[in-house]
Amino acid sequence: MDIGLGLPQVGPFADPHLIRAGAARAEAAGYSSLWVLDRLLAPEHPRSPYPASADGRLPPEQYVVLDPLVALTFAAATTTRVRLGTNVLVAPWYAPVLLARSLASLDHLSGGRLDVGLGLGWSPDEYAAVGVEQRGLAMRMEEILEVLSVAWREDVVEIETSREVIAPSTIGLKPVQRPRPPVLLAAYSPAGLERIARRADGWTPAGLPVELVGSMWASVVETAERYGRDTSTMRLVVRANVKVTGGDLGPQRPPFVGSVREVRDDVERHRELGVHELILDLQGTTMDLDEVFDLAGELAAGALVG
Repeated sequence: MDIGLGLPQVGPFADPHLIRAGAARAEAAGYSSLWVLDRLLAPEHPRSPYPASADGRLPPEQYVVLDPLVALTFAAATTTRVRLGTNVLVAPWYAPVLLARSLASLDHLSGGRLDVGLGLGWSPDEYAAVGVEQRGLAMRMEEILEVLSVAWREDVVEIETSREVIAPSTIGLKPVQRPRPPVLLAAYSPAGLERIARRADGWTPAGLPVELVGSMWASVVETAERYGRDTSTMRLVVRANVKVTGGDLGPQRPPFVGSVREVRDDVERHRELGVHELILDLQGTTMDLDEVFDLAGELAAGALVG
């Protein structure tokens, strides 16, 4: 199982020196990848509760979040090997042809090291802030994936969606990785899992019990095989939003929340499940880079490194 880390990006880690130092240390230590999240704002009175917190509010460290693609580009300039991923971009916020350009540019600037994680987000307040309706999102994700695919594949691009019209045009910028950078989707509904099986390169869940991850992934693989896809190339990439507590919390705790021993057990159970890559995001439970790498070493427990 590969181990990735959250790139310094949020709260006290939203600092250019920490991005440079953190990316260099991760690469030197043998971590496989660095990942960014997509957060625009933290509403004072959220219209929909944040699903990963008890009170429905975002954790304070997410009140300051660097732009994900800018942060990844900054990290790309200081590294040569480690892969760089979004986990995840809220895809409907972005005009897809502009997203295709930004992602292809980042793949070029990184020398073909980009992984594209896309999701639908959760916050009505963020959708309202970017002027996008939070409805019809399943269809919208299909359109976004289609525009990305066509823009990255065809010499002359021509496509019409419910919102865009691209008349026959040359879009010469293509990703280094062919036919495209790996596209991972964050989805949990039956329709979303079917979409992964039909057209994505993998699934990237977060916050699910390991048993549920296993059964849902098995469903994705089975469905993909029915579509005639080569499932040996598909990847299960799990995001671990780690919160370390002073003592054991017991069996009813959320995944990757609890004592170091309990979180380390979660890591091992995901390894035993056959997860291809685990992203340890430690920015919500550490204060500095030394603590990040010390804790990552404890949790990975020899999974990597070097």
